[in-house]
Amino acid sequence: MQFDEVILGRRSIRGYKPDPVSKELIEEIVGLAMRAPSSMNTQPYNFYVISGEPLDRIRAGNSENMLAGVPESREFRTGSGAFEGDHRTRQVDVAKQLFGAMGIEREDKAARQDWVMRGFRQFDAPVCVIVTYDKVLDGADDTVFDCGAVATALVNAAWSRGLGTVINSQGIMQSPVVREHANIPDDQVIMKSIALGWPEMTFPANEVMTHRKPVKDTVNFVGFED
Repeated sequence: MQFDEVILGRRSIRGYKPDPVSKELIEEIVGLAMRAPSSMNTQPYNFYVISGEPLDRIRAGNSENMLAGVPESREFRTGSGAFEGDHRTRQVDVAKQLFGAMGIEREDKAARQDWVMRGFRQFDAPVCVIVTYDKVLDGADDTVFDCGAVATALVNAAWSRGLGTVINSQGIMQSPVVREHANIPDDQVIMKSIALGWPEMTFPANEVMTHRKPVKDTVNFVGFED
């Protein structure tokens, strides 16, 4: 694909074919992603790529804990709480798009819960990529920026090869479960999970393309002539 095709065509994929993804293809994608900018070339990130039985154990552990009411235990989280204003509006809008595509009515609590639980199962994708960073860099603002940059590059590289992804936090909310079955050492902080696989394009939610703010409402030009 051309660069513009990747950027404009990519969307979050929440329904996957069961077909496996080869280790060689994932290595290629990660190699491309690691060309993303990194502050002072520190490259603070690591990837734990999980499939098969270990991923099934993570899915089961996440689901059992959440249904049992075990409090979430995300290792990386900042912010003051729930979104407000325009940020909340955009969050609600995408939820409406997804529920509408899936035909889930507001009063259908069982269907809504089933949809939420898909996130804890990494959307049933054949592969889950856990992004971590070196704990020695915990608290450094550049570390967070670099991890975001490499994650963005990874999802775009995957799309350019025909693979779909969705970045999510539900998959790592039960961090002890993830750490155990992914064999993540204590010197790493678990940051995000990325579901990855071949898109099942008959899955209705995969047709959803989220909206972006207009450039004119986002960019402030300073020192340019009209």
